[in-house]
Amino acid sequence: MRNLTIELDPQSTRPPYLKVADALVSAIETGRLKPGARLPGTRALAQALGLNRNTVDAGYQEAMAQGWLVAEPSRGTFVARNLPDIGLALNAGLKAVAKPAASAKSAEPHLSFTDGAADARLLPAAVMARSLRRALVRKKALSSLGYDDARGTTALRGALMAHLVAERGLTFESHDLMVTRGSQMALFLAAQAIAVPGMAIAVENPGYPLAVAAFRAAGLKVVPIEVDEGGLSIDALEAALARDPAIRAVYVTPHHQYPTTVTMGAARRLRLVELARNTPLTILEDDYDHDYRFEGAPVLPIAARAAGEAVVYIGSLSKLLAPGIRLGYVVAAPDLVARMAMIREAIDRQGDGPLEEAVALMIADGELARHARKARRIYHARRDHLGERLAASLPEALAFEIPRGGLALWAKVIDGTDADRWSDAAARLGLSLTPAARHSIDGLAPSAFRLGYAGLDEREIDRAVELMTAAHLRN
Repeated sequence: MRNLTIELDPQSTRPPYLKVADALVSAIETGRLKPGARLPGTRALAQALGLNRNTVDAGYQEAMAQGWLVAEPSRGTFVARNLPDIGLALNAGLKAVAKPAASAKSAEPHLSFTDGAADARLLPAAVMARSLRRALVRKKALSSLGYDDARGTTALRGALMAHLVAERGLTFESHDLMVTRGSQMALFLAAQAIAVPGMAIAVENPGYPLAVAAFRAAGLKVVPIEVDEGGLSIDALEAALARDPAIRAVYVTPHHQYPTTVTMGAARRLRLVELARNTPLTILEDDYDHDYRFEGAPVLPIAARAAGEAVVYIGSLSKLLAPGIRLGYVVAAPDLVARMAMIREAIDRQGDGPLEEAVALMIADGELARHARKARRIYHARRDHLGERLAASLPEALAFEIPRGGLALWAKVIDGTDADRWSDAAARLGLSLTPAARHSIDGLAPSAFRLGYAGLDEREIDRAVELMTAAHLRN
């Protein structure tokens, strides 16, 4: 359809790109755009609407994220073919069943502010399917169907090493890399590999509960260290080391502290590296969402500045692709990676060879980088939209700063409302909230919420904030 006429709602206060998405959805809902219909290029539609091309492109991307449109490489953008023919449904009086989301209140889906998981709806499924097929049929990749290196396939390990050298400043002269089934496996294996009888590990508090679970499973004593507006307190860590010589490791999330989202500044990073240089301290750096930085210069990992120190660097591809695609990695000294590989063989033998080969192809073809750019643009818009809606709806109840990156927002309760009761009330209305108490290591926690917004589009964010506001009124 080269000449598509749509009208943007002049009364709407939504951003222009969302007006474009709304107009496209409306055209599909009314049957003007049929399943499989081809849309005009973004340049042509931008000219017709008198908008910037980037605005129209962002509108297309949002409609794709909601499942209304699909992009086909070298062909264009189309209305999703798996939608019902709504024009026919309207004629038959079946408008209600033709909509992708039920409008009846009883059928309204449960919404969730997650811990910061990616939106699986954004997964470039067609690209990934092609890459997986290529991985399976290529003669060179057939060996990935047999037993392979417990550290991961050569293709993906090489692709990740090149990426980490170019984009994150890591070096591999004295380090090795292991691919894992998600960053959680990397945490578990690292904890098992460094553990010795009687050893303790310092962790951020509030912090990541599943990391704590991995450390305790390895027999490590967990020592909580306070987190302030600058991340892990190095003063508190030094005091803990003086009190307890059994502390031989520290777990940190410096890029976007989990759960508070703050970024550790250069001064603290340097102090932490110096501490590791002068003490037998291993730094476990969990860089779980490095790909999502929306403002400011990229912040290099601690591992990039501590090449000679004992640093275990952990990353994830699941945050970039989808939570159910379990791919992570760990970078450490070769002897430590070898120990992790031996432990892995006892429980898992190796990773998913064809999947690893497919992702290696996506990296080599530039497809993963293209997906990352698209995802950053969408998540950036969703972050801003959530901030605007919370500021408008709950200005007396919540205080927050817009994080420069990551996929979650840390909102402090400032009006005395009990966060746990608020969460319970929201659950009864169909909204999942995660209060800070669930991230506490010692049972003490600020009154706050970690609001993971990435899995919600703008319409879902609007509804989630409405439910959160209604739940607040019930307290």
